[in-house]
Amino acid sequence: MDTERDPLEWELLDKRPGSCGWVQVVTARYKMPDGTEADWDLVEGGNIVAVVALTADDEVILVRQYRPGPGMVLLELPGGLVDEGESPRAAAIRELLEETGYAGEATIIGSCWRSAAAEHKQWIGIVTGCHKVSAPAPEAGEFLEVELVGRDVFREHIRSGLLTDTGAAYRCLDQLGWL
Repeated sequence: MDTERDPLEWELLDKRPGSCGWVQVVTARYKMPDGTEADWDLVEGGNIVAVVALTADDEVILVRQYRPGPGMVLLELPGGLVDEGESPRAAAIRELLEETGYAGEATIIGSCWRSAAAEHKQWIGIVTGCHKVSAPAPEAGEFLEVELVGRDVFREHIRSGLLTDTGAAYRCLDQLGWL
């Protein structure tokens, strides 16, 4: 059976220890309360932002892109790194525009730790009243397609487990009164 490969899918060539600069894994040694010592692997990296972006018709703007951890193309929230000296709100606006070509009114609704083993935070933004202002201009190494989905489809997508920023998405649904 011949299956067509998704053009956004990546091909794994090999694996080796190291960092590409986005995140880095370090081992930290801790002395525990009982006096024993233990090593813990921690993820270092800059803060990131995830965006739930809505058009005037309450369509949610998502991006299809390959995700190396799961090893597949997923429908994701726009977002990325918060640059040095940049506010999370400015990063949300910039990332949305770069990845989708859309702009609107951005609000940061909060943040959370990226994971229990991460030293950085994920900021969560909602951008409303989005309208197309340009073609997407993804950074080098980003290959994506823009997709708009309705409210019900977005909720079902979150429930599917095929979204990496599920916590951010649910937090935005709560803020919007969409739960």
